[in-house]
Amino acid sequence: MKFRVSAVQYRLQTIASFEDFAAQVTHYVKTAQEFEVDFILFPEFFTTQLLSIGDVHGKALGIEKLPEFTDSYIHLFQQLAQETGMHIIGGTHVIEKEGKLYNTAHLFYPDGRVAVQPKLHITPTEVTEWNMSPGEGLTVFETDKGTIALLTCYDIEFPEIVRMAKAKGADVIFCPSCTDDRHGFHRVRYTSHARAVENQIYVVTTGTVGSLPTVDFMRGNFGQAAVITPNDVPFPPRGILVEGEINDDMIVTADLDLELLYQVREKGSVTTWRDRRTDLYTDWS
Repeated sequence: MKFRVSAVQYRLQTIASFEDFAAQVTHYVKTAQEFEVDFILFPEFFTTQLLSIGDVHGKALGIEKLPEFTDSYIHLFQQLAQETGMHIIGGTHVIEKEGKLYNTAHLFYPDGRVAVQPKLHITPTEVTEWNMSPGEGLTVFETDKGTIALLTCYDIEFPEIVRMAKAKGADVIFCPSCTDDRHGFHRVRYTSHARAVENQIYVVTTGTVGSLPTVDFMRGNFGQAAVITPNDVPFPPRGILVEGEINDDMIVTADLDLELLYQVREKGSVTTWRDRRTDLYTDWS
């Protein structure tokens, strides 16, 4: 099975309306459509751009207001997925459920279905400044191109959760991210490589670029998209199929070949998935 993926280095900038947001999103989606993409990934927290619209006094909205845009967000991405025939991972959007806020990845299928995966590991800033709550379970998603999982930013830094996703059948991890400096960016990037090597999977990741000068904790962004592979002979030596230019507004695109994953798991230079020692340490279950 082969299919094409794109990842968006989404440029955050102050906007005046939801229509401005929709126009920017549509631009990226239509660009990916021109490359006949099957999946397109947006970054974590990119919908915080909507907070820059502000209130009647021109002051940026607080994070607790973001769920008010949920219906419009879902309608926009559902429509784009159906129109283009692509699977769209709409980054993450903050939703409200039973009085709690969840940083939630959304998968929009071409047939109109919507699947969600709340972020499972919450950073100190998300807890103390934005009062986010963690998700309570991992789901993998079946598509006509194979099984995937959505693990957001900090999630990829925990090997156990990625091993669970692989054990449940995921061959590709889509990792939307949002980091404000080099340290955070490299934590996500280096651990994405580790997870690809450990589990012999693909990791598709991207982050926000640009800035929202009026929105607290979104004033600085450091991001780069990449499609990451295991480090073995059928793949590029650095384990990178494609990567963007750091902090530029752009899309990167690559073709994934699942058959190569199956080959290296069976007879690669190393067979890390098969050779795990569950007699010495606990497996995902």
